[in-house]
Amino acid sequence: MSLYGLPVLFALFVWWFSTGLIIFLDVLPKHTFRWSMLGATAVLAAALYGLSLSGADTSVSGAYTAFTSGLLVWGWLEISFFMGFVTGIRTESCAHGCRGWRHFGHAIQACLYHEIAILLMAAAVFAITWNAPNQVGAWTFTVLWIMRLSSKLNVFLGVRNLNEQFLPESLAFLKSFLTQKPMNALFPFSVTLATIAATVLVQRALAAPDAFAATGLTFVATMLVLAIIEHWFLILPLPFAELWNWSLRGRASTWQGRLAFAAKRAPHPRVDECRT
Repeated sequence: MSLYGLPVLFALFVWWFSTGLIIFLDVLPKHTFRWSMLGATAVLAAALYGLSLSGADTSVSGAYTAFTSGLLVWGWLEISFFMGFVTGIRTESCAHGCRGWRHFGHAIQACLYHEIAILLMAAAVFAITWNAPNQVGAWTFTVLWIMRLSSKLNVFLGVRNLNEQFLPESLAFLKSFLTQKPMNALFPFSVTLATIAATVLVQRALAAPDAFAATGLTFVATMLVLAIIEHWFLILPLPFAELWNWSLRGRASTWQGRLAFAAKRAPHPRVDECRT
């Protein structure tokens, strides 16, 4: 049982904690972003090295290293986007009433550089792991890439829960590209295809010939299942966002600091004004 249970628990914790950590860093004061990005870039370098190091390692520990490295590479892309370092050529909201392909084109412009960065990072990951016996990191990155693209399309086309409270103030213009409605036509296809793929991965993990293959396939299958659950978070009328409400404390402290600063700068009323 530990052969499958431990990778599932590890992936579940890393998914929950890393998501919350990115949100927490993104809602801190903007002057902290350069330090967060510098730290994330150092982690990215370590993750790419981890992919290179684990490529020839077909042990269970090699699967853990490759999985964690692939996840950290994706984390850098998330941080670079939500902190506004790598976004797109459009940095303003769409005009009210903008619809159709024109609106879709504006949405692409808003994240164009980020999509290019994903392509370049994918090329780096695939180049590092090319023909390596350990492909867990590349598989992990690919699953995150495909499912993130699916979620982007779904929130553009329309879902119930947009969770826009997690967007930092600097990216508030992106709210104009989010559509709120019970469901869109793409959603059933996205979830169905992903569920079929997850089922195949689980079956292969259970029939894996050795511990390395079982661990690696379990990692990838778990991340795909979690991504499917995240898709359901978008449409079910339940407060799933509370899973990461702890990460918004940075925003609360920021606003408290601004209010305190404003209070200090505000002129004190004179005594005679107080008496009136």
